[in-house]
Amino acid sequence: MAKITMRDIGKAAGVSVVTVSKALAGKPGMSEETRQNIRRIAEQAGYRYPDTRKESSRTGLDIGIMIPEKYFASESFYAAVYKKLVRQLAKLGHFGLLELISKESEEALEAPVLMKNHRVDGIILLGEPNKDYYRMLAGQNFPVVYLDFYDEQCTADAVVGDNTYGCYRLTGHLIRNGHRDIGFIGNYQVTSSIMDRYLGFCRAMLSNNLPIREEWVLSDRDRNGEYIGFTLPEKMPTAFVCNCDLVAQKLITRLRHAGYRVPEDISVTGFDDYITGARNDSEISTFRVDTDSMVEHAIKLITERCAGLTTPFGRTVVSGQPVYRTSETVKKEYV
Repeated sequence: MAKITMRDIGKAAGVSVVTVSKALAGKPGMSEETRQNIRRIAEQAGYRYPDTRKESSRTGLDIGIMIPEKYFASESFYAAVYKKLVRQLAKLGHFGLLELISKESEEALEAPVLMKNHRVDGIILLGEPNKDYYRMLAGQNFPVVYLDFYDEQCTADAVVGDNTYGCYRLTGHLIRNGHRDIGFIGNYQVTSSIMDRYLGFCRAMLSNNLPIREEWVLSDRDRNGEYIGFTLPEKMPTAFVCNCDLVAQKLITRLRHAGYRVPEDISVTGFDDYITGARNDSEISTFRVDTDSMVEHAIKLITERCAGLTTPFGRTVVSGQPVYRTSETVKKEYV
């Protein structure tokens, strides 16, 4: 007769291996109904957990925060969100453990160390790695929440900002201020967030019967998500909608080196509103993502999944608001 493993019990109970281990060890992190169901299945299968007599005094969960290394820097958007995750988890009595996912681990589809070593109860995956990698994580029968991206084909919850509506609002604002020739900067094939922001741009342009010119849609990064330099078109639009504040900042610097004034000659908008202070003498008009609410929703979902929640997986969209500053202006000849 084949030996019964915790993975077998988890499959029968519809929970992760970590949840099985915690249930049999008497540790917190799940409903009593889930605990009793796991113990019943284990008993019927003849499984004996060696540490069932040991009760843990720990009341919090260990949550792994996984971030693709290519997105992480000391002043990046994801570094700012990571800090908020750790603070909110600690406030609720939980612990956040960071692991950066290297390019090599992504390509090799290597599971995070914290997951392989059963060091965490669940994972918040912050930032979109390649599709094969995040789908691999979702298929591990382990609590996972995607933060700032989604995939409708994955068995994982997702929390995202209102990307499409945000870029729709920013583009519409430029149009109302007289701009007709508007470009977009962002490789929409790299992440679902950039794709949705591009769709918001397209919706605003098409709703106003304005053309989307291919030469004014510029890529800002390669297929691996690494930033690349972009070449300015020969004939310039009067405004650019950028997929994030960092790209908007890079664009303003590039435009000024090319002799353009911002916003007098060309207006620029960003997205996220996480860059503080004026670094180009122009504070960026942008769409402020409610990262506090995104963090709260992500933590609520991961703690519920760790507790045995079995409702269908879904996507939570968190609203935000446009913030207009000094990097864009009215195109007076059109209004």
